[in-house]
Amino acid sequence: MSNIQHDATHAPAGMTFFATSDITALTKGRALLTRNVTEGSTIGWVPANLGIGTHGHIVDEIPFGSTGDLRIKPDFASRRTIRGVPDQPDLDFVFGDIVHTDGQPWSCCARTILKDALAALHDEFGITLTCAFEHEFVDRDATYPHHPFSFRSFRSAEPIGTQLLNAMVESGLEPESWLPEYGHHQFEITTRPSAAVEACDRAILIRDLVRDVYSANGHRATFSPVVEPGGSGSGVHIHFSLSDDEGRNLAWDADRPGRVSELAGSFVAGILRDSPDMTSLFAPLTVSYQRLVPSNWSSARAFLGLHNREALVRIVPTVEIGGRDPQKQLHFEFRGADGGANPWLLLGSLVRAGLEGLREELAPAEVITGELDMEGAHRELTALPSSLSEALDRLEQSERVRTWLPSEYLQTFLRIKRLEVEEMAPLSLTQQCEAYADAY
Repeated sequence: MSNIQHDATHAPAGMTFFATSDITALTKGRALLTRNVTEGSTIGWVPANLGIGTHGHIVDEIPFGSTGDLRIKPDFASRRTIRGVPDQPDLDFVFGDIVHTDGQPWSCCARTILKDALAALHDEFGITLTCAFEHEFVDRDATYPHHPFSFRSFRSAEPIGTQLLNAMVESGLEPESWLPEYGHHQFEITTRPSAAVEACDRAILIRDLVRDVYSANGHRATFSPVVEPGGSGSGVHIHFSLSDDEGRNLAWDADRPGRVSELAGSFVAGILRDSPDMTSLFAPLTVSYQRLVPSNWSSARAFLGLHNREALVRIVPTVEIGGRDPQKQLHFEFRGADGGANPWLLLGSLVRAGLEGLREELAPAEVITGELDMEGAHRELTALPSSLSEALDRLEQSERVRTWLPSEYLQTFLRIKRLEVEEMAPLSLTQQCEAYADAY
């Protein structure tokens, strides 16, 4: 009989990654040995980490220096095992909230910013958001002929497509659809709806999982909004619905235009009104503005459209085949964001804008049907900023939107992004596209 004792010190050294996401929308964090993780575990973090820019250095002239300590406190409700990535071990993974060393929330944690916005929406109006993210991305190393939406492109992407969906299923990310999109070697992945914070957590993790699966196949996937000048843009579309505590769809009113209730119309009106001032939060890269142009199946104007894919906010068509109930289905799609945006900050900003629309009882957003007539009826529609510099100026000067962010977060965001504009200015558009494709 063996006298060797098998205790925890000889157990396999699996790791648990404590994750957050910052202004650059890149996943950051630290890992512990899984066997050492308990319900009370936290891991160290530094305030100045918020100031790490897109290209990996802490920018100067921000409110944070070498002093200060924080902790990443895991939200174990978000814990999952990442499985199914070829040639990678399974990984225990959990998102966390950034807190002070006494456990109090840190105001500059983007996940906490979202949670606070959602709590205010529910406390004041009894509204809960359910969301789902659509991600578009590009395979930079595909060599086969691409044809949009074709079975040929679908099959040519194998075995990566099947590996990706299987990894998402095994990792609990609930994929819904996968397809070759319109752009050159562009794909779209969607997920089932979930509670708002969970939806954002999934959105963050999906980007990394896609990169992992593609990398395992010797390919580079990028979520950059524009990969090459003149190319089709890649967006991040957010589907969201409004419900009460009994699960009733608060957006539904069969007797109103678009079947959109007054309450939901005021919520959307708040988003549309403040969208020019918060554009840098959902389109935060210099090349983002190559995508937000007219006639690009993207959003250059702030309006609520019925089915229209040029709308900033779209009323998603209901499917009534076989007698399906449209009341439960009606929801909205925000189409202006891209992969440079932090999902927690992005959704938190939309919630704050909608909340202001409700508080001020704004007139419900007009529902625009059909194609836009920019020379006639729709020429007065609000335009979004045409550059990151303009968008940053709008954010800094906004009396309303700037108050949604802690002053230290706002200062850091503006500094990172203004330096990014300076760094990109000497580069050609092609070089900018390449730089962001590498980063994202």
